[in-house]
Amino acid sequence: MSSTATNSTDLGNTVPGSAVPGSAVPGSAVVAGAGPVGLTVAAELRLRGIEVIVLEPLPSIDPRVKAGSLAPRAVDALDLRGLAERIPSFALPQTGGQRVRTGGQRGSGPRGHFAGMWVLRESAYSSKAATLVPQQVLEELLDDHAAAQGADIRRGHTLTGYTQDEEGVTVQVEGPEGPYELRAGWLVGADGGRSTVRKLSGVPFPGTDGVITGYQALAELDDPDFAPMGWNRLPGGLVVNGPVPGRVLVVEFEGPPADRDAAITVEEFQSILRRVSGSEVTVLEARSLTRFTDNARLAESFVIGRVVLAGDAAHVHSPFGGQGLNLGLGDAFNLGWKLAAVIKGEAGRELLDTYTAERGPVAAGVLKNTRAQVAMMRPGPYADAVRELFAMLLEADDANRRLTDLISGAGLRYDLGSAHDLVGRFVPDLTVKTAEGSFRVAELMRSGRGLLLVLDGRAVPEEWAGRVETVRGACEAAPADALLVRPDGHVAWAAGDGSLTEALTTWFGPA
Repeated sequence: MSSTATNSTDLGNTVPGSAVPGSAVPGSAVVAGAGPVGLTVAAELRLRGIEVIVLEPLPSIDPRVKAGSLAPRAVDALDLRGLAERIPSFALPQTGGQRVRTGGQRGSGPRGHFAGMWVLRESAYSSKAATLVPQQVLEELLDDHAAAQGADIRRGHTLTGYTQDEEGVTVQVEGPEGPYELRAGWLVGADGGRSTVRKLSGVPFPGTDGVITGYQALAELDDPDFAPMGWNRLPGGLVVNGPVPGRVLVVEFEGPPADRDAAITVEEFQSILRRVSGSEVTVLEARSLTRFTDNARLAESFVIGRVVLAGDAAHVHSPFGGQGLNLGLGDAFNLGWKLAAVIKGEAGRELLDTYTAERGPVAAGVLKNTRAQVAMMRPGPYADAVRELFAMLLEADDANRRLTDLISGAGLRYDLGSAHDLVGRFVPDLTVKTAEGSFRVAELMRSGRGLLLVLDGRAVPEEWAGRVETVRGACEAAPADALLVRPDGHVAWAAGDGSLTEALTTWFGPA
């Protein structure tokens, strides 16, 4: 979807002319960035009736190679909206000792890597495996999903500035037909690691500078076997050949690039590839070339007045482990329902405060583990010794599962002030028998509302019926007799753990 304008536009008008020029429309938001995070936030807001315009500078989805897989927990989150079954799987060759899975249940053998070491096995909290899918394909799916929900997605429209006040945000936009303004209640910055929204907000963005220069490409080489398939630590740096034919990643540990914005030539890429690999490989053609480093930074707050940050706009780190996409999707699902509830007046600003409180520590953990991966991938005997010791420790099932849960996000548990082990975790993949039939929990949450699952016939409050769907049924595998599940799939209350009424009020507003 796309549209253009040359004058000021007020969002959220259900009656023509109902908005006062210059006033903020409460039930509206502008989302900067139409990547996976921005599109997911937009879809989550639209699912709850919020008027949304998405601004994206690029005229179409970026075809360059980026992330290539979804972690199990990200797949679980997409499953809540019926999207997981629509993600095509891409089978990859099992080469270089790497056993790559595209889905299914638990099994033997490595399921993931840490610092290029294929040692991660299975999670204690998720039966799913990673799903291999190019980011462009995922973006196409999310674009269709957001548009189907009614989001106004404007490609070729760039946010150039904004001002905010107590009532809303005025956004300056450069569109194909010239500049214009939007006036909305809220602005979500999902515009990447160099986020204009974050920079203009003034929020501190502390962290560490990069120590590597990396390139990723889809290229045609005169010798596809210039390096063994898989991850190769070499005296000059790191080369990853595959897993798809022509996909090459090369890294030097000599500091960040002098100019990240400079155009990348085939000659430049070939030079570093030869230097690190020690081969005379020739790059015949490059269909995609990107340059990156490993600066790691975290915004001090994800909410600045009426401006909210999500994804790389809120945190940046190295791409190793493919955690950025999954971290950003976690932000989007955590944020969407909370911001919608605040916009609609169902909950106060304190609900939105939990967004930073919950997602900030998760992002900080990713920054730490990606820094550790960079340290362990450095060439030389010191990193060699650490890797050898690390591999030995990960032979223990408990240590392996803890690291797997960390990298995959499957072990995430938000601190919701409860001692109950279920509370704060993602709801188990249960099948519930109801009067209408048998349904998986994810199928019961397609509406985007909260879910109160009652399995013991108890009486429950009815005052939250418009915000929380109550489902009664039976489930032999259920870990509790009743569960309250937030729209992002995390358990907010379990039977035997305090007051249900208090939990409903905390997460879904006053009765």
